[in-house]
Amino acid sequence: MPGSLTEITEITTALGTLAPDIEFAMRTRPERLVNVTDEVWERLVEAFRMEANVTTFATAFENGVAFLRADDGLRRRPPRLVEWKGHHKVPGDDVVPADIRIDHVYQVSCKYLSKITQNCGPSRLFDRLLVGERRTNEDWFATVAPDEYQSFYEQIRDHLDLALPERVDLLTPRDRAALKGPLSGRSLPSASQVAWASLCVAVSTESARRWNAALATPTSRLRTLWRLLRIGDAPYFVLGADGRSHVRLRVASAWDWTQRFDLRSFSVARRQAGQPEVGWSAAVTERESKRVVEISGHVEVRWSHGRLQGAPEAKVYLDTPFTSVPGYFQLE
Repeated sequence: MPGSLTEITEITTALGTLAPDIEFAMRTRPERLVNVTDEVWERLVEAFRMEANVTTFATAFENGVAFLRADDGLRRRPPRLVEWKGHHKVPGDDVVPADIRIDHVYQVSCKYLSKITQNCGPSRLFDRLLVGERRTNEDWFATVAPDEYQSFYEQIRDHLDLALPERVDLLTPRDRAALKGPLSGRSLPSASQVAWASLCVAVSTESARRWNAALATPTSRLRTLWRLLRIGDAPYFVLGADGRSHVRLRVASAWDWTQRFDLRSFSVARRQAGQPEVGWSAAVTERESKRVVEISGHVEVRWSHGRLQGAPEAKVYLDTPFTSVPGYFQLE
């Protein structure tokens, strides 16, 4: 079974700091790379043999080499230890999204073809401002738009020839499994589209209202922006690609950020879209130049595993290019 894209990009980025070339690395498996099991390594080697993965391996390895040579990085000093974090779950707030740690100090996040900065429960974002890691099975649609949610479900139920309960909150795992196939297409049944549009408006409006209510102080707005941008107590590095070029960044710590920037405003508002969305934006002043920089993003509130499948999640997207974000600096 070929390795997943995550395994390929993260481990190969690590290999770029350890080996003279990718072929040598795949043949020798550097001993200084730890936490990679034999099973994962075998998947990686198999994926390396596949022609479709050539560019992915090359891009990730080049990023590792660039970090090895960078003045902001390893400054050509070969690392003694490179730890791959792998498929781990941190019990506390995971502000730094590190995938690799080098010599117990350098934390590296590998971000390939993704602008998602957070993937969390809606209540954690809109009510608790990304504080804490408490996870729930709360159905956010039922919490913030119960009437519109029920109306949408009724349209779906009436359209399908299935034995389903009258109320959406009575759906069992078996019911949801029965719905997965009929609702797997890209388009909803035409009879339910008006009800879906109403649900999107209601969820977006109430989510934005609750988020605004929680953002009551300048401190809460600043800290929320930092959490959205994954800026924490320690600096770290981002190595990846955005589809057109390499992404190689040093991310400032919160202390570094306050030395250079001031938050002028932070606002959120409902967005019109084909699913529930809330937009967010910030204006930041660069102290030395007095230049004002705009940052924007959006949150999609949606099911990750198909319509009416489990609890909705809040996926936070950064719409501003990484290189234009205050606190993100090009690796030198």
